Amino acid sequence: MRRHPRRGEAGREVSQAPSAPTLRGAEVGRRIGVGLMYGLWKPRVLGAWKVPVAGPVILAVNHSHNIDGPMVMGVAPRPTHFLIKKEAFIGPLDPFLLGIGQVKVDRTTTDRTAVTHALGVLDNGGVLGIFPEGTRGEGDFASLRAGLSYFAVRSGAPIVPVAVLGSTERRGRLIKGLPPLRSRVDVVFGDPFEAGDGSGRRTRKALDEATVRIQKQLTAHLEHARRLTGRPENAGRSTEH
Repeated sequence: MRRHPRRGEAGREVSQAPSAPTLRGAEVGRRIGVGLMYGLWKPRVLGAWKVPVAGPVILAVNHSHNIDGPMVMGVAPRPTHFLIKKEAFIGPLDPFLLGIGQVKVDRTTTDRTAVTHALGVLDNGGVLGIFPEGTRGEGDFASLRAGLSYFAVRSGAPIVPVAVLGSTERRGRLIKGLPPLRSRVDVVFGDPFEAGDGSGRRTRKALDEATVRIQKQLTAHLEHARRLTGRPENAGRSTEH
């Protein structure tokens, strides 16, 4: 008796884990991002040269609008694999996001598949994009989840802070949920830094200490980015909750 390829014993459905993200997929995503972001808005990119040209890197991005991820994908100098909440993978977006090398993560549990894929990106010398705040909000790095420190300490990859400013400053006339078409959005890349203390420790205490160091670095970068671009303090904050 042949077993249905998607069913286990007694006909029970077996969920199939998504395949590992590929660099080729992320490169396709970057090209799509370039066309959309530069076609719809006017990104001003500062400090992109600070992203290491090779080797594993983590981009830590503030998150106040849904276009922040695609914007960074489109302007970053290297293809980027973002950790994205599974709720975004609905309908045709599911195969599309997986196809362009993005990583689906279940935030309600320890998603071992997502962790394995994210570490795999870094082990292969790729770029992993993370929203350290975990969800869209004020975009000010005020509250960080432990995931960023874990991936940084576990992989040893440097963190490059990224500030996206202007995505929530004004609402568009045609589509209220998006910035006005052809408006300027600033993306500022910061200096790479190491999250660990050099000891190689991966204990809970070491991760907590790394989180504190990371938050200081990200907050300082955001303040610098605001001064550099002339954006007011609330330029990166969400206009509605």
